[in-house]
Amino acid sequence: MQVRFLRFTSVLSALMGFYVSAQGQIIPAHALVLSLGAQVGLPTGQAVGGTSFILGGDLKLHYGLSDKVSVTFTTGGYHFFPIQNIPGATRESFGIGPLKGGIKYFVSPHVYVAGEVGAGVEVTESGFEGGHTKTLLSPGVGYANERWDFGLRYEDYSGNDFHYGQFAVRVGYGLLLSKK
Repeated sequence: MQVRFLRFTSVLSALMGFYVSAQGQIIPAHALVLSLGAQVGLPTGQAVGGTSFILGGDLKLHYGLSDKVSVTFTTGGYHFFPIQNIPGATRESFGIGPLKGGIKYFVSPHVYVAGEVGAGVEVTESGFEGGHTKTLLSPGVGYANERWDFGLRYEDYSGNDFHYGQFAVRVGYGLLLSKK
């Protein structure tokens, strides 16, 4: 599965690098865009031993500071699916609800780099009992056009002597809420 993920991300990165056009900026200055996203990820850190993959969804609000820079606010949920059939081990599935703020900078009309920081609240099969709040750091790159946003990112969760993360691919659909 990791080899397929690496191949997919390599092909997507190559396509993003080759496809740069001279169209207008995606999030113009003073525009407000809401992006609805879905993602799939692979675990890193201490989650590798007990998690097979991650699925999630999010809402991302973008506000254009200029034609190249926007601020982002993100919330949603990611579900970590446990590895099945490990002899002598019982694994619980768990999730994390992120609340992040960040910056997205367009290096060309469609290609961007981004960084987010925030907190993630863990949710276990028992609800919020047993879950902790984690510090969340998330750098990424992506390609966006007027409606679609395709991104690759690493998301790091740390705190309470437990450190893990994910490499994720996100596909988002954007809705223009306002434009000045």
